[in-house]
Amino acid sequence: MHQSPSLQRPLVLGSTSRYRRELLARLNVAFDVAAPDVDETPQPSEAPRALALRLALAKARAVAQQHPAALVIGSDQVADLAGQPLGKPGSHERAVQQLRQMRGQTVIFQTAVAVVCAATGFEQVDLAPVEVKFRPLSDDEIERYLQAEQPYDCAGSAKSEGLGIALLDAIHSDDPTALIGLPLIRTCRMLRAAGLVLP
Repeated sequence: MHQSPSLQRPLVLGSTSRYRRELLARLNVAFDVAAPDVDETPQPSEAPRALALRLALAKARAVAQQHPAALVIGSDQVADLAGQPLGKPGSHERAVQQLRQMRGQTVIFQTAVAVVCAATGFEQVDLAPVEVKFRPLSDDEIERYLQAEQPYDCAGSAKSEGLGIALLDAIHSDDPTALIGLPLIRTCRMLRAAGLVLP
């Protein structure tokens, strides 16, 4: 038996990312936002996919401690270049360095999502890898792109939902919003499993 909407658990997005907030809003369900207090430092020789899964779950668990009755979504994305993690560049210089490394390469954006409810003990985590083939970019193209979009808060220094799409040759994914930061197909699957009624 489905819960009636009035009996549904509150939903909390354990992320301060505006991209994830905008994506979750597509589901037309009310939710709150809370910042997870999690150290995102990779462990020694930790693979990008393992890092993304660990951090998504850690973020959801951290926020669930503060909101035990809620369903909490945690997510993390790590750009994976031949097994090396690329984080958010944070500066123009780092973004130039990242895009030079990625030009002509296939980068896997490892996007993990977790749903946790402390009250019921529900906990699921999944990974939505996205293969992104970068064009063989010139230094001028990199510079023009960065001046135009300044994607310094994005793993891998490119916003596929914006001008960054012009840097790419191809995207392969079975969960199309994963590249922007929250794989909604997997998120919906987990939320339904946890008892949330969608749509």
